[in-house]
Amino acid sequence: MAQTETINTSSMLPGSQRERLLRKINEESELPSLGVAIAKVIQITSSGEDSVAQLAHYVLSDVGLTQKILRLSNTVQYRTNSGGAVTTVSRSIFLLGFNTVKTIAMAMLLVDRFKDKAQAVNVRKELVRSLCASIIGREIANRGRFPDGEEAAVAALFKNIGRVLVASFDHSLYLHIQQLIDAGEVLPSDAVQVLLGCSFERFGEMALQEWKIPEAIIQSLGPLPKGELRRATHRNDWLKQVASFSDSLAEIMIMGRHDVPGYAETLLNRFGKVLEMEPKALELMLEKVEAETRELAKSLNISLPDGFEEAEEASNGQEVPIEFVLKTEELVSPDQSARYPSGKPYNARDLLLAGIQDVTHMLSSDDFHLNDLILLVLETLYTSMGFRFATVCLRDMKAGYYVSRVAVGEKYVERQKGFRFPIKPEADLFHLAIGNNVDVMIENSNLPKIRNLLPPWHQTLLPDARSFIVLPLVIQKKMLGFIYADRTVPAEEGVPADETALIKTLKSQLLAAMMRG
Repeated sequence: MAQTETINTSSMLPGSQRERLLRKINEESELPSLGVAIAKVIQITSSGEDSVAQLAHYVLSDVGLTQKILRLSNTVQYRTNSGGAVTTVSRSIFLLGFNTVKTIAMAMLLVDRFKDKAQAVNVRKELVRSLCASIIGREIANRGRFPDGEEAAVAALFKNIGRVLVASFDHSLYLHIQQLIDAGEVLPSDAVQVLLGCSFERFGEMALQEWKIPEAIIQSLGPLPKGELRRATHRNDWLKQVASFSDSLAEIMIMGRHDVPGYAETLLNRFGKVLEMEPKALELMLEKVEAETRELAKSLNISLPDGFEEAEEASNGQEVPIEFVLKTEELVSPDQSARYPSGKPYNARDLLLAGIQDVTHMLSSDDFHLNDLILLVLETLYTSMGFRFATVCLRDMKAGYYVSRVAVGEKYVERQKGFRFPIKPEADLFHLAIGNNVDVMIENSNLPKIRNLLPPWHQTLLPDARSFIVLPLVIQKKMLGFIYADRTVPAEEGVPADETALIKTLKSQLLAAMMRG
């Protein structure tokens, strides 16, 4: 073991060391935006009326995050029993669960920011610990007695943020602390206190306060009382217990599979009663958490600590020979390079077909919400056809207007607010399409005969729209509204018959849902 004397951290006192490190972290150009992004995701709660739409919009606004969520949704661990490829974020949320996607999104934001640090090995280890803890926290929340327990996974994710930050921004200090702990001459908590001036948890609290993270999450990072734990009667106390248990179990798991059972039993003796967990339930949870942590780390391009990798190699020898395994469907996703000049993917047909399968699955569920299905239809059109903006407008008889109800794409918030026009018939393209119940697909709106039919409100709100579709929503001759989607580039490739048929099928599925709703 290397001698601690070879590591020269600083001549500063621990308190000033802590303040210096906090200043360095707060001055990092990208960290404030990370804090804002994470706080924004935390504020999206499952109890909100449009919670799925808000989360889907957030994920869709980040191409990299969208691709990671879809890739993870199609892994063996997360894949739906039907075996069909998941091609939309809306479908991912519906299948995996709101809380799962929300926690994964935050984990991905955290990992993307820190994984490429020069001190990759130790930063990687601490990030995997955080990922593992968040999965444990989510599993406990799913079976917990407090309603809307989604904050438990968030609290578990950030319980280890102090270590992540120290490993990232002062690696020599991190090594010095670790060497002092490994020497076994002082308690781990004392080693951190002496060199950093506070515990890792307290340091994490300070950073999260700067990021404006909700107070309930910050408080959950605090230490638990000494001695026997009592069953929590308040939500915040329960969050603190879950976060502490999840982080401690995650620390054990990254040490390697052979060390887990004994240590886990000790943890269960302390937490089992208050978290209502039996040994068998813990054993099953360990298997699930290890598998999910491996898949999540793989999707984020983080190599796992040795314990996980050894376990994976050991299990490979017990697996069915690959030639006997029934292959699952390949993920169908829009290729960013294989597109027409308009932005439409070459594999639009495959994407539309996959989207129709997603909508079919959602329609077959007894608990789907109409707004979620509308969002899924829009997202399918948006990604499959390469549109920049898409919306569903419905008739508001009281106001006398067609009004945008759900939208996706660039600047969707401001465009949705302005997308409204009178129900009273006019001699424009929109009223003609709705009045005649005709699906309209415009390849180039700059053509004089098309330009003359565009209403003033459309030319003002979307002056750069060059190709677009208008799909009326009519049930038994009753005009309910329409679907609209556009691009800023003419679509000279057109829409072949097979794609047109699939788009009409999507519309029919939406109409069927509206009749049920």
